[in-house]
Amino acid sequence: MGVTLEVSTKNYTGDKLAVKMALSHMETLLGTPNGYALSEPYSKFGWTFFKIALKAELQEGIERKFGDMINKYQWSNPTEKFTKFMTDYFASKGCNIKIKTISV
Repeated sequence: MGVTLEVSTKNYTGDKLAVKMALSHMETLLGTPNGYALSEPYSKFGWTFFKIALKAELQEGIERKFGDMINKYQWSNPTEKFTKFMTDYFASKGCNIKIKTISV
């Protein structure tokens, strides 16, 4: 089973497109098509939230390909390291979002 990330954004339309483009790039890089699913958004206090469910194949591919980078993060457990890596990856692709892991 893959990980599910909750995304928080103040610019849903722009950030959703940027997230999809970043994930599409990752899928192409790893050869794992259809590796994620996005949930319907909901809004609260000026923020829009949606979930990204990464399928196991995509998550495992990311961990294999970028394991050395993920392990360099100073968080206490592998889930936190993976989440921080994905946060930085999305930021490098122009996504101005916040991410937290909601399940593994």
